Amino acid sequence: PAFGLFLFTIARDPLRIIILIAGAFFWLVSLLLSSLIWFIAVKASDPRDERLQKGLLIFGVMFSVLLQEAFRFLYYKLLRKAIEGLVALSEDGCSPISIQQMAYVAGVGFGLMSGAFSMINLLADALGPGTVGIHGDSQLYFLTSAFMTMVLIFLHTFWGILFFHGCEHRRWWEIAAVVVMHLAVSGSSFCNPLYVGSLVPSYLLMAAAAVWAYLLSGGSVQNLRRFLLCKC
Repeated sequence: PAFGLFLFTIARDPLRIIILIAGAFFWLVSLLLSSLIWFIAVKASDPRDERLQKGLLIFGVMFSVLLQEAFRFLYYKLLRKAIEGLVALSEDGCSPISIQQMAYVAGVGFGLMSGAFSMINLLADALGPGTVGIHGDSQLYFLTSAFMTMVLIFLHTFWGILFFHGCEHRRWWEIAAVVVMHLAVSGSSFCNPLYVGSLVPSYLLMAAAAVWAYLLSGGSVQNLRRFLLCKC
């Protein structure tokens, strides 16, 4: 369902496709930089010190989250400049795409690239060696990982809307809320293999972020009711 966001809301608009690809590229660069720093830290440390290695893993995850949000801010600044250019080139003095639409498409771009890498990791694990659950561990690894991938794609979409709204209206607490939610979801992965400890909080945060993003985008209870009842 998450990848349907692209097919039904973005695929027919060339400008939205460009914004989505650029957003995916920004997320990819943030992952590359954070992975490079984590790799250097691991190589420079003692591999036999399990406590240190676990601490470096936690540091890597938290640093990656902060770097992703920093690149989301840089992408917002870039798109803001792009809107000014589009307005200057247009005949009617209006931009062909609003900042709210850009926020949504940019969030989908971040989410789809995040989901693609999660799928690659799953496929790599599926190749072996070994069998999931053979030593009594949970056999729900692949199923829960798929649900986690989906929730991260949706969360990145909602976070994009919230983050851009906070930047646009200088509501820095909204930006801080996005960073805290991102840290909380990423940190919950350390509860695994107790998958309930990561999935349940992540889906609760997704529901809260979805409602928040819907309201900030101009949505209302009346509009939602009319949509569900298929009324114009």
